[in-house]
Amino acid sequence: MKAITQKRDIRLIALDMDGTLLNNEHKISDINKQAITKAKEMGIHIVISTGRSYGTVHQYAKELQLNSFLVTVNGGETWDSNGNLLERNLLQVEEIEMMWDLKKLHNTRFWAVTVDQVYREDFPTDFAFSEYEWLKFGFDIEDDEIRQTIMEELKKNRFQVTNSSPTNLEVNPYGISKAKALEKLCERIGITMDNVMAMGDSLNDIAMITDAGLGVAMGNAQETVKKAADWVTDTNEENGVAKAFYHWVL
Repeated sequence: MKAITQKRDIRLIALDMDGTLLNNEHKISDINKQAITKAKEMGIHIVISTGRSYGTVHQYAKELQLNSFLVTVNGGETWDSNGNLLERNLLQVEEIEMMWDLKKLHNTRFWAVTVDQVYREDFPTDFAFSEYEWLKFGFDIEDDEIRQTIMEELKKNRFQVTNSSPTNLEVNPYGISKAKALEKLCERIGITMDNVMAMGDSLNDIAMITDAGLGVAMGNAQETVKKAADWVTDTNEENGVAKAFYHWVL
């Protein structure tokens, strides 16, 4: 962890959702809302940067009255403030087939995200895979040995593998991350990653936390994330987002 002793020129704040902006009831606290409103009034871009799909995110952006960009599906998609798609990065059909075979071989729980919906139970049959546009595949695995075996197989086949909880694996096309999406947004705005504060709690947040000028881990973050961050705030149940806003920006 780097020692940062002074405030930075923060012009964009990237916020993970689950375990970060949202409490354990999947709600945004009033204290966090107030901090976000004050930052917006200062002209700071507030960008939700999440592993969730657009369909499960845009209502939160509306609730916060955000007028900036959204990064969804771990950087798989980027959206403007009007809900227009700016970029999309898809998995290939044969890659979905390979991961589906891994899921069946090891009998794991799973989910998968297309441009239209999230699948958890009612999954398309093998022969119908090509009819969909796939953004992400996820495994949820309690067994550490099986999780490690699948992770090694995925990395061998050059996927971008992260997680959003200690027991899951989230798979995107190689090279796709929240950090890469944020870099492109910075170019659009006319700033650099040095002007970004990024906050998160899981492995899918590490790249943006380390690439940002100021990387903040939640108090409830995985230990690897805390070690990668410049600063650790309170937990998502203790308004850790607001604490970081007031400490570094407001």
